[in-house]
Amino acid sequence: QLQFVESGGGLVQPGGSLRLSCAASGFTLDYYAIGWFRQAPGKEREGVSCISKSSGSTNYADSVKGRFTISRDNAKNTVYLQMNSLKPEGTAVYYCAARTSSGQLCIPHQYPYWGQGTQVTVSS
Repeated sequence: QLQFVESGGGLVQPGGSLRLSCAASGFTLDYYAIGWFRQAPGKEREGVSCISKSSGSTNYADSVKGRFTISRDNAKNTVYLQMNSLKPEGTAVYYCAARTSSGQLCIPHQYPYWGQGTQVTVSS
């Protein structure tokens, strides 16, 4: 059974940084494309950044380009999301998700496997 353990969320001031981790257990991350998604209260879940399983190609939402970086460490079976220059509108529950198909598109319904989420709050 695919399981994820997400960590790294918390409270941060505007302009601050956080690094989210998504550690996989029960499967090898190499064979999956991984995405980070977020859902704010009252809003739909949206793609933040996704990375393909083979080439490591990445995709970012326009709202986070230049500030967020997704990376994967297959040796540690972990995917990271480095978030810099955080803004209050970045407050949400952040989820990692996996799919077996190739590509780096960040469309939530294309990802069947989901973690439990980690809360990120950007506030002064």
